[in-house]
This record gives sequence, structure tokens and C-alpha cells, in this order.
Amino acid sequence: MSAPRIPTPLQSPASPSGEARSVLRAKTIATRVTPEELAEIEAAAEGAGESLAEWLRELALKAARERPADPAELVLAEVSALRYMLLNLFHATAQANAEGKHLLPESVVKIRDQANARKLVDARKLLAKFLSQEGSGGGGR
Repeated sequence: MSAPRIPTPLQSPASPSGEARSVLRAKTIATRVTPEELAEIEAAAEGAGESLAEWLRELALKAARERPADPAELVLAEVSALRYMLLNLFHATAQANAEGKHLLPESVVKIRDQANARKLVDARKLLAKFLSQEGSGGGGR
């Protein structure tokens, strides 16, 4: 059984939907929609079990917080995955040959899946490292 939710000083008690609301929300965003658009939006909010304001706020914040796709990051992720696969396939093949065996197709699929699972994280680490070196004058130029 979980402990009861105690609001922090920046929150009011939980709303009927179970979400805590900030009491500091004082800004308003206005937009114009057609009556048909309003009906669609209201139906979507109702379908989600949220008030119109909550639904719009959550949708807007989700979109604002999404990280846009960086083409360089995507290309680096693919290159990183290829490098990971090649090195691991060469190693696995050499080890299998040393033991007088063949590399199994399941092993190749496993290596591919591992490369796919880690490629974006690896690319982001490489980019972060590169950018931190570039900012400190260690970019190698």
C-alpha cells in the first residue's frame, strides 16, 4: 500500500484526474479555432478523461519537450551501430573459427539487436564528448 500523496508547497491537492496542479500557473495562451475544431478538441480531451485545459497543456508541453531529430545524430547512430556490429562480428567469427566452429545465424541477429539497442545512446555520448572538447578548445583544429 502506498503512502498518501502530500502536496508540496508549489502544488495544490490532486485534481479529480489524480494529477497535482501547480498553483503558480498564471499565464494564459489563447488561440482561435473553428466550431468544428473546438468540437474535435473537446471530444479528444473528454476521451482522455481530462479537462480541456489539462489536455491542451499536456499536449503542448509534450510537443515542446520532445527532442527534435538531429540528422547528424541519426547518421552517427547508424555509423556507431555499424562499427559495433563489424567489430563484434569479426571477434565472434574469429573466436568461432579458433574453436573449429561456425558463427550461428542467431549470434548475428543477437549482435544486430544489441547494436540497434545501443546506437542512439552511443551516438549521443560521442556527440556530447565531441562538443565538450570543441568548447574547451580541444576540438583538434
